[in-house]
Amino acid sequence: MNTANFPWLTTIILLPIAASLLIPVLPDKDGKTVRWYALIVGLIDFALIVTAFYLGYDFSNPNLQLFESYPWVPQLDLNWSVGADGLSMPLIILTGFITTLAILAAWPVTLKPKLFYFLMLAMYGGQIAVFAVQDMLLFFLVWELELIPVYLLLAIWGGKKRQYAATKFILYTAGGSLFILVAALAMAFYGDTVTFDMRSLAAKNFALNLQLWLYAAFLIAYAVKLPIFPLHTWLPDAHGEATAPVHMLLAGILLKMGGYALIRMNAQMLPDAHAYFAPVLVILGVVNIIYAALTSFAQRNLKRKIAYSSISHMGFVTIGIASFTDLGLNGAMLQMVSHGLIGASLFFLVGATYDRTHTLMLDEMGGVGKKMGKIFAMWTTCSLASLALPGMSGFVAELMVFVGFATSDAYSSTFKIIVVFLMAVGVILTPIYLLSMLREIFYGEENKELVSHQKLIDAEPREIFIIACLLVPIVGIGLYPKILTQVYDATTVQLTERLRDAVPSLAQQITPEVSLSAPEIEWGKTNKVFTFSDDVGAGSIPALFCVLIRESKLFGILETLQYNVSTLCCSQIVGIGFLSMTRINLLLSLMAFWAWKFSASLMKVDKKA
Repeated sequence: MNTANFPWLTTIILLPIAASLLIPVLPDKDGKTVRWYALIVGLIDFALIVTAFYLGYDFSNPNLQLFESYPWVPQLDLNWSVGADGLSMPLIILTGFITTLAILAAWPVTLKPKLFYFLMLAMYGGQIAVFAVQDMLLFFLVWELELIPVYLLLAIWGGKKRQYAATKFILYTAGGSLFILVAALAMAFYGDTVTFDMRSLAAKNFALNLQLWLYAAFLIAYAVKLPIFPLHTWLPDAHGEATAPVHMLLAGILLKMGGYALIRMNAQMLPDAHAYFAPVLVILGVVNIIYAALTSFAQRNLKRKIAYSSISHMGFVTIGIASFTDLGLNGAMLQMVSHGLIGASLFFLVGATYDRTHTLMLDEMGGVGKKMGKIFAMWTTCSLASLALPGMSGFVAELMVFVGFATSDAYSSTFKIIVVFLMAVGVILTPIYLLSMLREIFYGEENKELVSHQKLIDAEPREIFIIACLLVPIVGIGLYPKILTQVYDATTVQLTERLRDAVPSLAQQITPEVSLSAPEIEWGKTNKVFTFSDDVGAGSIPALFCVLIRESKLFGILETLQYNVSTLCCSQIVGIGFLSMTRINLLLSLMAFWAWKFSASLMKVDKKA
């Protein structure tokens, strides 16, 4: 067998989807057969993933590998194009690993088991496709199709407010997807050739004004998925109503889709616009870290507390992407993989704890560690991993982001000091709310009312096995990070060079002092230069909007002017954006609420009929 020409990625994507189509015809009454069937399919697909990358992936090659392209709809130039590089390979492996464990975590599911495992296997293939496809139109299709299984898993197997949470999830993510479609079509039809191929699109020379609008559209879409404040509110609601396996998929994989797409499309395809948006990404990342950590500290619901913790940790990803350093971008990639493992373990333990206590309120717990010693030990270990204890993967990832940003020459010293200080505050807050959570759940006196009504049983072998499988890579990466970093190092180094080349001052190192964003950036055919420096008055027009106005030729008089922006002005930009996004956030929440109320009224009518 010639493994070099074997369609590895196509097989990996289509195998679980094809296997899911056979579930309805399986002879199974109580759900025992179908769960074993789903687990075996998951293990086979994960084995194929490992085999494919072992045989056909070269760590030293930064370019696309295992590439396959087949014409699908030639009239639309839609091709089935898949491939993997350093950005996608770790996430494809993570997807296979987490999804297989999530299938094992779903062992107790008894409600409509055939439908449940059908959706799990369909998600398996869809999630891998998101990271592997190399066609923008195909990317949009698999991104949209991925929403349907998650929506159904939330709406059918969720908690009391599952319909509201599922509706809010679909409105937020589908609304964001619209921006992806518009931006993809604009990129495809720009210039002399019409193409949806990502490599061809990355090679196009887009005008600066178009790049900025495209970047903003992608940023809104991926900010919902990552998530980034203020488009994050769907995540605590979704986690608050989801079951343990869905928790693992949401925290372990779905959030990483936003980070991956932000690197793949915003940074890789639109590097010139990235130089302008980078300070905004840094500020948004800091807000994510501080705001979500404080909100998590105040939560009394266990699921929502861990959900806000996830939002806080993803702030490091945005800062690493905007660092303009190899170390910072490597840290962002490592943080996505690390949080995928840690988040999946914490949410699985949340589900295991709820199965025994039948409550999520911290006020109703206390002293359960006396009767659940194994669960207490697993909770403690995973919480220490989440708070970035040295020797765990989270410590290495956050340290790389810290050092990468602090050593970046793309920002002023003042700006770096402020950001690093705020990041450190977020890191300090993390152990405070996590350790206080452990104290409230496991320490102190037992809640007599809880103990009298519930039988607290310690962890079973299946649960211990799942947590052990997650802790092995967490500790392994923490002790020897090169296991993972060597996979994507060549790709991230190449991407960082491309990003730095978009900023002449960083590429040529003309001046030793580098300002807030990109000190001297020339765009277009004119010789006009926009300088981002620290010596500006507070009344200056934000540089980002200046470029949009100048490049779109709205006011000819602005062609001869040069604008500066300070850290304060950047904060003003973000503040205006926060107000606008908050309005959108409220509108989407209201739409979700009324859609939920409408569906509930229809269900009542059906029952009466």
